Amino acid sequence: MPVDRVAGVLCAGNISHDILVRPVDEFRWGTNTWVDEYVEDMGGNGSNTSFAMATLGLPVRLLGLVGRDERGDGILRKLTGAGVDVSHVGRSNEPTTTTICVTNSKGDRLFFQRIGASLEAFETPTDFTPELCQGRSHYHQANLYSLPNLRKNPAQPMKRARAAGLTVSVDTGWAADGRWIEVLGPCLPYTDLLFVNEDEAFMLTGSRGPSEIANVLRGHGATDIALKLGGRGVVLFHNNDRYDVPAFTVNVVDTTGAGDCFAAAFMAGLHRGLSYPEAARVACAVGALAVQTLGAVRGVRPWDEVLDWMARQR
Repeated sequence: MPVDRVAGVLCAGNISHDILVRPVDEFRWGTNTWVDEYVEDMGGNGSNTSFAMATLGLPVRLLGLVGRDERGDGILRKLTGAGVDVSHVGRSNEPTTTTICVTNSKGDRLFFQRIGASLEAFETPTDFTPELCQGRSHYHQANLYSLPNLRKNPAQPMKRARAAGLTVSVDTGWAADGRWIEVLGPCLPYTDLLFVNEDEAFMLTGSRGPSEIANVLRGHGATDIALKLGGRGVVLFHNNDRYDVPAFTVNVVDTTGAGDCFAAAFMAGLHRGLSYPEAARVACAVGALAVQTLGAVRGVRPWDEVLDWMARQR
């Protein structure tokens, strides 16, 4: 089904407490490295995406799990303060997932993750009841690779969401165990819109060419594709059309969460009736704002402020 006007979103994904440091350009064991910045903030693909959606004015209900600890409490306060519906975020006896994000002077990042509560997340298949889906027309899966239980039967939530009448998008993420198409492939026939960056796409398809990547992923059942190229923008494959949307030129501090913010802004654009290329342009702007600040969502701004920023750019 085409993803057109999005009334509201069910967003599922991991929820994390992030510890971020920069810049670190090399690891030298047994020595001391001085850094310029240190930040502790909310992270995780599900929480990042839902926070950005709510900040941009898109109604969103988050599905996920945090620990029964102070970090879990802090994340839920931040999400609620942004307007995210966290009524379906559970509490685990495992500690809240925590990620150490090390960023180099170019803005590239490396993650060290204690998976914690995410080990238990989605242990029971999601039941897309009328109550859960009330006011929502779309299901977004943020990085299924980060959730061990979803990897066991990865297509199940997408298939159930479709059966409940929702359109579906998936943001790929990184397969740390190397099970790329094995996990994502079964999901693609139920995926109306796939967000994937060029490195993920190469691991999935063995190709660097946008058209070749789209052909392979569509061969597995994907419908529309947003291929994120970082500082070179995004290539959209929508119906039978291809759109090349350029990025904004900014000073990159940290790319953590940029993909989550892009996906959130794209869906927020569709919520406001924008076309795919128009939504992608706004999404590129939100991603550009995000990468100028250390932390996944600290650069996210409300919708009108994003448009004002875009109007001032060349």
